[in-house]
Amino acid sequence: MKQQDNQRFFSAELLRWYRKERRDLPWRRSRDPYHIWVSEIMLQQTRVDTVIPYFHRFVDRFPTLSQLAEAPEDEVLKHWEGLGYYSRARNLQSAAREVVERYGGEVPRTKQEVSGLKGVGPYTTGAILSIAFDQPEPAVDGNVMRVLSRYFCLDDDIARPSTRISMEDRAQALIPEGEASDFNQALMELGAMVCTPKSPDCPACPVSLHCEGRHQGRERELPVKTKAKKAKPVFRFAVIVEGKGAHAGKVLVRQRPDTGLLAKMWELPHVEVSDEGTWDNPAAGALMLEEALTEEGVRIRAADEVIGEAQHIFTHLVWKIKVLAAEAQEEAYVADRTAYRWIGPEDFEDYAWPNVFRKLLTEYFIHAIHHEAR
Repeated sequence: MKQQDNQRFFSAELLRWYRKERRDLPWRRSRDPYHIWVSEIMLQQTRVDTVIPYFHRFVDRFPTLSQLAEAPEDEVLKHWEGLGYYSRARNLQSAAREVVERYGGEVPRTKQEVSGLKGVGPYTTGAILSIAFDQPEPAVDGNVMRVLSRYFCLDDDIARPSTRISMEDRAQALIPEGEASDFNQALMELGAMVCTPKSPDCPACPVSLHCEGRHQGRERELPVKTKAKKAKPVFRFAVIVEGKGAHAGKVLVRQRPDTGLLAKMWELPHVEVSDEGTWDNPAAGALMLEEALTEEGVRIRAADEVIGEAQHIFTHLVWKIKVLAAEAQEEAYVADRTAYRWIGPEDFEDYAWPNVFRKLLTEYFIHAIHHEAR
């Protein structure tokens, strides 16, 4: 089959399949560019089923781009809590403020303007312009690169930036005139539902008839992708500091700095240790916690018994955390420090937590409440 005929076959059959089989997703129910933008940012590194309730809650609270721009950052982070990769939420709000200031609150319609917004890369630019405005721009993510690699039997390493650029050119050539919105969503849908990473369902694929990867028996080995570096383990001791007197039943927590990893979120106080050997010594961890918090003006007495373990997985590293118990000294002074708060179960939902600390504190409060009830 000639290349041009093959491209027409691919586009026509894919669109026919999509219009019959597409999932009913909340961000597909309108062409609102703001809603499409929010959904695409949320869907980065996150499964559709996970995103749906977060999307509803987010757009219910911030129904317009202007309302998102005006909201306190802490509230935006709270409504993002649990999705992870919190820089996405901060960048989204920063970009919303830029749209309000520069474009009167209307999402711009040119590639240069959209791609210039904070946190908006080539894929999100293409998704907004094509889905919301039906512009013939490619939106190439991992799903799309997998489909195209298999269909055209491409050996290019999809981890390389040059491959993404060539994939964008190939995807753009496939977009039928006036069909950019449905076509790009169809391509993503095929990769998510049929042409999956490990078990492609070739019999259910609408374009398998001319899929060169399937013909050559290579559908399970494509696409070619160099493996990412293994996430580096980082060992930490955290502490649950129990209050007494006026703060009985409460726990001491602190807010992270304004910039950097998990910026402005709340956490249990913790310290990093240099190696796993030290991490296996809770007595050393107790001493390190006492010294570290003293430097911040917070005096505690930590026990050398591990009361819990958890981990927090980032793209490039993994926090491995052991939790110790402690009591505060001079707690009236502690309570006045701006980076620290005493919080109880009744205050817990007022703060935005990384998942690992949400889990640890939830377990602690549940155990404490059950213990009190006995």
